[in-house]
Amino acid sequence: MSVRLDHEVLIVGAGFGGIGAAVELRKAGIEDFLILDKNDGVGGTWWANTYPGVAVDIPSIYYSFSYAPPQRWSRMFAPGAEVQQYAEQMVDSFELRSRIRLGATVVGAAWDEQQQVWRIELAGGETLVARYMIGAIGALEVPSLPDIAGFDSYGGKVVHTARWDHDFDYAGKRIAVIGTGATALQLIPELADVAARLTVFQRTPIWVAPKPDFPIPDAVRTALLNIPALRRTVRAAVTVGIDFGITGIGVFHERVPFLAKALERGGAAGYRAWLRGNPELAEQLTPHYAPGCKRPSVSNRYLGTFTQPHVRLVTTPIVEITEKGVRTEDGTEHEVDVLVCATGFKVMGKGTTPPFRTEGVGGVDLNEFWDEHKFQAYQGVSCPGFPNAFLITGPYGFAAGSYLAMIECTSRHAARAIAESRRRGATRVEIKQEAHDAYYEKYRLRAAKTLWLSDACAGSNTYYVNYQGDAAAIRPSTHLEMWWGNKHFPLDHYRYSRSLAPAETGDRPLASV
Repeated sequence: MSVRLDHEVLIVGAGFGGIGAAVELRKAGIEDFLILDKNDGVGGTWWANTYPGVAVDIPSIYYSFSYAPPQRWSRMFAPGAEVQQYAEQMVDSFELRSRIRLGATVVGAAWDEQQQVWRIELAGGETLVARYMIGAIGALEVPSLPDIAGFDSYGGKVVHTARWDHDFDYAGKRIAVIGTGATALQLIPELADVAARLTVFQRTPIWVAPKPDFPIPDAVRTALLNIPALRRTVRAAVTVGIDFGITGIGVFHERVPFLAKALERGGAAGYRAWLRGNPELAEQLTPHYAPGCKRPSVSNRYLGTFTQPHVRLVTTPIVEITEKGVRTEDGTEHEVDVLVCATGFKVMGKGTTPPFRTEGVGGVDLNEFWDEHKFQAYQGVSCPGFPNAFLITGPYGFAAGSYLAMIECTSRHAARAIAESRRRGATRVEIKQEAHDAYYEKYRLRAAKTLWLSDACAGSNTYYVNYQGDAAAIRPSTHLEMWWGNKHFPLDHYRYSRSLAPAETGDRPLASV
């Protein structure tokens, strides 16, 4: 009995992960693929996150694919709208628009062992069949709302930073922000510009470094676009700098523990200097954990915002949300008109990676497997028991730095494995248990010696460490090691086999955007 394929490969997610995967498939000569996305536009995180002040927090030249320089980025740290436009540029440059289906929410995926295909269910009941599936759903996908008593009873305007309401008029309002993470530090100065009163509720302070942001002169932008050697040199310098900075402090913390302490002392001194004349505020805003424990953040406005007369920092714990505002432990009720949740995302949380049921061999759900056995994946890409399925942002896959650098590496890995499966005439490709386990054990043991799982990060409440107490969001390695591992993994680390059931390619026209 033959099986009808709608497409050879289905990619879930039209953010940079899905776009990067599609480009690598085309490079490998694989043309029959379709990208699915629940949103109405491409860009993933950058389509969804449009709050005031949103921008990249690493230099723009590193937040791009090495083979496709951005055409329009105007600043050293590109604003969010320009990053989303870069996603559009990628889609058009690599002729992907006709291969993207928007407004298509995946609600489940199941492996058919007999036919050796994936059956992907969409909201509305439609099922698509593909030989291979690539999960390109980013880590910043499922918003995390405050787990605070009375949250549903609040009678004013509630907005999460990932679902910003641009139709609402925030000017002249009493605004409260819950959270002081990497998103909040971009948003808070912008809200201070329009609010009648801004109250910021801080549970854990954040380290902020000065932001060397400036417009990129036209001559420099033109040179970077037209002189590949110059672009590669600048990009390599930024990569090495980030590798030495983040990797040296984070991954090799056990060898250089004094660096974390030195940076913490230096950072505290910097905060006191930045907020000179206001030692009490400096103490409230100064973290008591090492820099690097949480996502590195840069801003030239964040700390100074709290010196404005209409801005108040509240560090007393919240006990409940009331109909009119926020009540803190000291009994004060802070009445507000707008409640802004800058509370981040469920990164490698229970049941959220991916945010739908994914059944592999024997009906085992990926989220349930990870919940029972902890998050793990070979090179951050493949899991035993889930044949013909690949991840772009899987556990222990991201060497801290640029997400796009990781996407370039892991998507190349997925395309290489699929291409090899096709070359061998196989219909089933699965990572071998021993290869997977060796990788997982190596990086699990290395992770235990990193900054993120050390006492230096105690109290940081970092999303790098998940609910199981593991730093599974990080691959404790250099960028070079991540690149080399995904580009040169032994092809025989995978097991290839062939189904006796013939396949028919569907004759559905490619979707248009």
